[in-house]
Amino acid sequence: MKKFKYNLTTVIFISLLLGFFVGMIFHYGIPSCYVRDTIFIDGLFYILGNGFIRAMQMLVVPLVLCSIICGTMSMGDTRKMGRIGGTTLVFYLLTTVLAITIALVIGNIINPGVDLDMQAIRTAETQTVKGETSFVQTILDIIPLNPFEAMATGNMLQVIVFALIVGGLLAYLGEKTTGLAKLAEQGNTLMMSMTTLVMKAAPIGVFCLIARTFANIGFEGFAPMLKYMGAVLLALAIQCFGVYGLMLKLLSGLNPIRFINKFLPVMGFAFSTATSNATIPLSIGTLKRKIGVSEEISSFTIPLGATINMDGTAIMQGVAVVFVAQAYSIDLSMTDYLTVIATATMASIGTAGVPSVGLVMLSMVFTSVGLPVEGIAMIIGIDRILDMARTTVNITGDAICTTIVAKMNGKFDKNIFLNKG
Repeated sequence: MKKFKYNLTTVIFISLLLGFFVGMIFHYGIPSCYVRDTIFIDGLFYILGNGFIRAMQMLVVPLVLCSIICGTMSMGDTRKMGRIGGTTLVFYLLTTVLAITIALVIGNIINPGVDLDMQAIRTAETQTVKGETSFVQTILDIIPLNPFEAMATGNMLQVIVFALIVGGLLAYLGEKTTGLAKLAEQGNTLMMSMTTLVMKAAPIGVFCLIARTFANIGFEGFAPMLKYMGAVLLALAIQCFGVYGLMLKLLSGLNPIRFINKFLPVMGFAFSTATSNATIPLSIGTLKRKIGVSEEISSFTIPLGATINMDGTAIMQGVAVVFVAQAYSIDLSMTDYLTVIATATMASIGTAGVPSVGLVMLSMVFTSVGLPVEGIAMIIGIDRILDMARTTVNITGDAICTTIVAKMNGKFDKNIFLNKG
């Protein structure tokens, strides 16, 4: 008899459920005592849970630095394709800005974290102090005085700006800096492997974090998590069927419903695998055979989109920011929201198209506006279904952009698109 093998996602979800039930038992079934409060809740659960969070934080700076340098180097190829590359890049960045904006608006309408009071269970060690910063100062602060200091202090906007400049120059200099380019690529490979390694500890971390959370707040913390999921899925649907469909119709004149029907198998594959990279060959083939896009265009724009166009991930990050800010009773200013938009947009350039890496990037977005990283614990266990949905949005955005660019540049066969096959 073949032994059934659980994957990491299944184990994380089971850990979430176990943590929930154990937390309920501690909250309602065990009276307050030294063993309950000190040994378990503020001892074992706290150490293992926050140890996992610290391991995720450890990844952020080197992962962002290497991945954004590599992502920007890949964008250097846009010079070879002139207007096609420039149009693609503008489209990708514009849709990401729209995506994160929609997410912040939906989050503030649904208010998923309002009924969840996490502030009461925070320790002095994890308190975040936010100071008011003017918009002008925020703009100036994205330019690092010392990039090494920015890395040491975790100033992610400055790290991103430095990485963008380095990646752009490496692409421009070409063979003159082959060694540094290879070093960045190898560093990115190393950090991806380290991310995979740290995520193997996720079941233990999730169990302890969730158990401690519900041991303190009880059942009242469950409903906001469902509201969070609903907010993310609603924002994803608006982006996928509203924003993309409208752009396709206005910029190319094509029928969005016909496009979705033809592209649906690729969307289903992306949903099941939760990885943009794995869908690249299928996307290119489907766009050529069913949509009518020249492979000359799609072979460039689709891999580029898998590297820099992460609208679905940006949506998750936007709703998560609102959710955690409300849960911890932290007021975000308009400057904070603009910082989130800028950080999530620039981070999308380097977000790898593999499962779960968006959670690591999320910790960077939280840090940029002073939100507690431990808030990720509330959403990591239910992230898989959202990861699958946002990956579907990511690859659909890539395909819509590719189709529009192909139509604008005479690389589109409308007869194939109109064919029912």
